[in-house]
Amino acid sequence: MEHVIDATGRALGRVASEAASVLLAKNTTSGAKNVVANVTVRVKNASALSISDKKMKQKTYHSHSGYLGSDRALTLSHIIEKKGHGEAIIRAVKGMLPTNTLRDKRLKHLIIED
Repeated sequence: MEHVIDATGRALGRVASEAASVLLAKNTTSGAKNVVANVTVRVKNASALSISDKKMKQKTYHSHSGYLGSDRALTLSHIIEKKGHGEAIIRAVKGMLPTNTLRDKRLKHLIIED
């Protein structure tokens, strides 16, 4: 089954939460928590997202390798500039999925089109 989300003029969080709920099979009656749903989520027009300038500057993504002094903080504008709007959606959806062994398998069912 395929679910299509049009991101034109919509906020990043609204698109990501809709995609995460479909990937978790919240919209079906036969969904189970321990099984990856047989659904593909396509996000169309990712570059037409409505993101405010304040969010572009203030939203930061942190990463740390474990070594001293390796803490990195990248802004949303830097992520979009380097990797595109699709990476911002992937990171938002990844944060909304539960942290378990099925998260990466569910993210493979997310397809983003600019």
